[in-house]
Amino acid sequence: MAFLTHETETQSVDLYFEDHGHGQPVILIHGWPLSHRAWEQQVWAIVEAGYRCITYDRRGFGDSDAPWDAYDYSTLAADLNQIITQLELKNVILVGFSMGGGEVVRYCTDFGTANIDKVALISSIIPLVAKKEDNPEGVPQEELDGIMDALESDRVGFLKNFHKNFYNYEDNKEEISEAQLHYDWSIAAYASPNATIKAAKAWAETDFRPELKNVNVPTLIIHGDADAIVPIATSGEKAAAGIENSTYKVFSNGPHGLNLTHKHELNNALVAFFK
Repeated sequence: MAFLTHETETQSVDLYFEDHGHGQPVILIHGWPLSHRAWEQQVWAIVEAGYRCITYDRRGFGDSDAPWDAYDYSTLAADLNQIITQLELKNVILVGFSMGGGEVVRYCTDFGTANIDKVALISSIIPLVAKKEDNPEGVPQEELDGIMDALESDRVGFLKNFHKNFYNYEDNKEEISEAQLHYDWSIAAYASPNATIKAAKAWAETDFRPELKNVNVPTLIIHGDADAIVPIATSGEKAAAGIENSTYKVFSNGPHGLNLTHKHELNNALVAFFK
């Protein structure tokens, strides 16, 4: 198992990562509430296409340390920067899924794009999840409050049902097995309860709209038109409108977890974009 340590004045956090292949580095940033294991169907395709593929566990998830606090996006982007810096990566491609899109955008804001070649946002929460007067397509606050209440009262019960919506399971039983649902539940249940809640608050509350201008490298945006977790109207469509140098692809009948239901389509789109 490989770890690197992010040292600050107040914390020392060990981050678990995996590093496979050779060539231009691609960093895959997982969504909430999973771990690097969510990228199982993408890693092999990226490595076989001739790239160096790096996955890691966000603090609080998978095998990374779970400090009590510091789950804001600037801290998470600083963790990503440590991956890039300590592994001495150059000309990096960043791929953020769901919550991981936030690390991508905040990294561009806090650290710039001089060392970033391209980025991809997959089923991303960018730019704003919550419904506001100026974001009417967003998720109503009462629904977000309901998620937080469920996580505090019966986290593992909530997560069991969450992944059915993650994949639109009733419509995708040929692509998603019951074993896959249980596997995802086991990964999510293993995460720190505290980190699960605080990371959820980060993706639910952070407004990235002013930061879209900082994503100034070629960007691929992919979203499913059947996403029941992050509505496409408040995410993919607005990200594509706000990021100038972007290519926008909508996957027909794609749920939030299209990395599995549409794995071959996604892999082909990513490798074509990388090339």
